Amino acid sequence: MSFISKWAGLLGLLALIVIADQIRINRPGHKYRLTVEVTTPDGIRTASGILAVVPDRNYNRGGRTTMRGEAVFVDLDQDRSQDRGKGKNLVALLAHQQGAKLDLDDINYVALRAYGAARGNRVSFSDIARQTGIVPVQGELIPVLLSFGDPGDPQTARLVAAEHADTVLGSGYAIRGLTAEVVPNGFWPIDFGGVLGEPVTRGIETKLPWLATPGDQAATALKAAGLPATGATQALEAFARK
Repeated sequence: MSFISKWAGLLGLLALIVIADQIRINRPGHKYRLTVEVTTPDGIRTASGILAVVPDRNYNRGGRTTMRGEAVFVDLDQDRSQDRGKGKNLVALLAHQQGAKLDLDDINYVALRAYGAARGNRVSFSDIARQTGIVPVQGELIPVLLSFGDPGDPQTARLVAAEHADTVLGSGYAIRGLTAEVVPNGFWPIDFGGVLGEPVTRGIETKLPWLATPGDQAATALKAAGLPATGATQALEAFARK
């Protein structure tokens, strides 16, 4: 074996070790499907999204548990041909309101706590990926809910109370329920669907197009809904996280 071939082999082995370590660090600890069901005058409307929770696996443990995924957008009107883009909707953010603060971390633990509540005992973070079945997301576990009078205009955002959705959405509308369901991680990072595993849900920019434009439109939406003020980057994380 030549000197060059020897070093090329060592460098290749080192690259494989680095790649494997990055997969270990960034692979989701678990994924879960967050589903939102809304009762409307025309029947039940449902939407869901796959969220991935990634624990801090860095060697210095100086980071934090993070989330990948997007807010769940529920289209409440099937026929909007008369007023396209202006139909009723409900958006479950990746955030919770804690008094005068918008909490962006609690969404990481929704499935964990929902399974614990349903089972009647504490579920550890290391065991959450092995949970099965669908469990309700109730009470303080319900994330912030918004509705947009015009999904194309962040200034039309309104806060929706889970118990009194009809106040904003109108008569005949009610939150039927939210649920969580742990799904397999799949072969991350090639979980493109099918046997490879369900990928994290993407595409909310097609529903809320201003999220794809530069600026602080996400912060504008939160402010319009009367939510606590937050920076542009944090506000964007309430809608989508990469």
